[in-house]
Amino acid sequence: MNEASKRSGPLAGVKIIDMSSVVLGPFATLIFGDLGADVIKIEAGQKGKAGDMMRYAGASPTGDLGPIYTSLNRNKKSVQLDAKDADGKAAILAMLKDADVFFHNVRLAGMGRLGLDYESVKAINPGIVYVHCAGFGAGGPYEKRQAYDDLIQGASGFAALNAMRSGADPEYAPSLVADKTVGLFATYATLAALYHKQKTGEGQFVSVPMLESFTFFNMVENLYGETFLPGNGKLAYTRSINANRKPYKTKDGYIGLVPYSDKQWELFFEMGGKSGVFEDPRFSTYSARTENITELYAIIGEVALLKTTDEWLNLLDEANIPAMRYNEMGDVLTDEHLQAVGFFETREHPDAGSYRSMKHPVEFSATPADVAIDPPRLGADTETVLASLGL
Repeated sequence: MNEASKRSGPLAGVKIIDMSSVVLGPFATLIFGDLGADVIKIEAGQKGKAGDMMRYAGASPTGDLGPIYTSLNRNKKSVQLDAKDADGKAAILAMLKDADVFFHNVRLAGMGRLGLDYESVKAINPGIVYVHCAGFGAGGPYEKRQAYDDLIQGASGFAALNAMRSGADPEYAPSLVADKTVGLFATYATLAALYHKQKTGEGQFVSVPMLESFTFFNMVENLYGETFLPGNGKLAYTRSINANRKPYKTKDGYIGLVPYSDKQWELFFEMGGKSGVFEDPRFSTYSARTENITELYAIIGEVALLKTTDEWLNLLDEANIPAMRYNEMGDVLTDEHLQAVGFFETREHPDAGSYRSMKHPVEFSATPADVAIDPPRLGADTETVLASLGL
């Protein structure tokens, strides 16, 4: 791998050429950048225009540093090149000659037309780890279709969970959950391929298909009654899709609480003045509680109303029963734990001014993650990077 730079993270010295855009790919390369990798983000379009479309989603002080782009693209250098142009393609190939990873979410047919397919890149860099974030796996009827978060939530069965819970129409989760989840699949896949390269010197082609990855994520618990054959038709984990699985209303707000062991359940009902509930055979064992979860959740709701949120938190903490205060979105910004660990921090961007950033959540005792580069303006590093290549 490349000579280690001054970055402190465990991926210091790893060079990644990133042609991904929007959310899925940039979420993966955000993690690589936080962990110290040298991430060079190639953005398409003419000078000063276009680039990653997420630059323009939401208002920003500069017009090209939208809030989602800003969250996803720190610790990266922005190089604006047109891969369809001979000079642009030559510059990309020059960058790839000593890169460890080529990471993108462009459809393979398009990369083939550009001469940036795996075989072409491998010809100039045999050890390259070539990571393609695909919509669908090769060989299936969806192989050439476009994929977006909404489409994958629907096709994977994930959107159906809302309908199973409420009895109403299916809904998409109010989060780009498929993009971000598959981005994490792409992260571990890249790291695994880099580990193989470190051991053997061998690069490889890695495909991360969105539908298959997110269906894997969704079905871990929701294959449920169709796990053992012949199945019983009961798809989806009964506890997680129950309509009563939600924050519980207290006297003055809401609370999240999850008694789990038999002892915790017994203590909780004693606190609420319903000690006889746990003696009911419907709730006395884990398997029984799972099968009768609707009735159990309803009783929890009745008990939760008897005290204030603070009263419950004090009692539950003393009894070592898992519970958390319910936060509105705005409350998260001032949550006492997140403040104590410095999760949110204010940074100064040279062009955009003050902005809120999030600390990398994983702690490394020997190789800490860091933020060395604020999100780049479009093409901010083009001249510097090309000059380092003699172009």
